[in-house]
Amino acid sequence: MTELTDAAPSRPMPVWVIATIAGVFGLFYAYAVWNALAFLLIQATGPRGLNGYGWALLLSAVVFPLLAFAVAFWAGYRRRAGEFALALLAGLALVAVFWLNVVSYATVSGNSLVAVPLT
Repeated sequence: MTELTDAAPSRPMPVWVIATIAGVFGLFYAYAVWNALAFLLIQATGPRGLNGYGWALLLSAVVFPLLAFAVAFWAGYRRRAGEFALALLAGLALVAVFWLNVVSYATVSGNSLVAVPLT
């Protein structure tokens, strides 16, 4: 009968490693938030404004990167450095896909987001 031995317990990552990895990826997440906020402000202060659906959609594009970073950080900060970085990268990929969906919807169906449609 073979006995399964546990692998050597891994030490937790030092805080400076967690902060460095999170900081580097955090810059990319912050860029996504800044980009979404700029797009929201441009659309909201435009000549036609935004309706409620437009505000909800574009505000979700601002909030989603923050939530994705929080979930990816929570899922990976107890793991090894490479796994932590991959969790943050996967979250960043989800943010990119969501942002592309928002931009494509705003481009194709922009009239459904504005308060005063063109007549």
